Amino acid sequence: MPLLLLTNDDGYQAAGIQALAHIAATFAEVYVVAPDGPRSGAAAAITCTQPVSYSPLPHSGKDNLHFFSCSGTPVDCVKLALEQIVPRRPDLLLSGINHGDNASVSVHYSGTMGAVYEGCMKGIPSIGLSLFLQRGQRYEDHPVSDDTLAAIAALCQRVLQHGLPQDICLNVNLPVAHKFRGWQVCRQARGQWSAEWVSATHPYGQRAFWLTGTFTDLEPDANDTDFSALRSGYCSVVPVTVDTTAHSALKEIQNLI
Repeated sequence: MPLLLLTNDDGYQAAGIQALAHIAATFAEVYVVAPDGPRSGAAAAITCTQPVSYSPLPHSGKDNLHFFSCSGTPVDCVKLALEQIVPRRPDLLLSGINHGDNASVSVHYSGTMGAVYEGCMKGIPSIGLSLFLQRGQRYEDHPVSDDTLAAIAALCQRVLQHGLPQDICLNVNLPVAHKFRGWQVCRQARGQWSAEWVSATHPYGQRAFWLTGTFTDLEPDANDTDFSALRSGYCSVVPVTVDTTAHSALKEIQNLI
């Protein structure tokens, strides 16, 4: 059987990773190595100021499904799993299903996608999956539909068969929907966060703030972006690369200097 490594940034208890693990276990040996609590917004952070530990979790009831909790970030989970936990190199890495989208510029803050980048840099085909929940919505009240989970399983099996291009991974975002409508391969929308802080009560009277924010799609009329796909009820698939070189600007910058 193929070997899959699963992680997330919501913690191993999260409903999204539990659903993903059980659908993956229908066609693969699955090792879930996920944070022991929420790590949203961790991006590609690593823990380098203190030790990182992991613990096996109670048996799931399926011989091919194994759960471990990790004290570190999502990237720590991947690094530790590859060297200390999985019996061999994984054939595929999955991260998610995140409780909230990682479309547009949110991909840069995402611990879900940080783990995907780590897998991609290690040469492992890697996919991040996130659910486009509105503020205040919970995964438990808007779970990914069974036919969408089946479509995710089929996508994973195609990637296992054909692989992904070198240095390319996938950022997949799922709309809240009762039925799978299809995939749409698209580009990342241009967007921007604003009004990102609200006052919070501090026990010692110091000024304190909670991170929040309002997202603005800067090209709402575009029909080839991840947000356009999600608004139309499609699952968006954005190929992203770990090579951050702006190749199209090389000549312009060369002329500049």
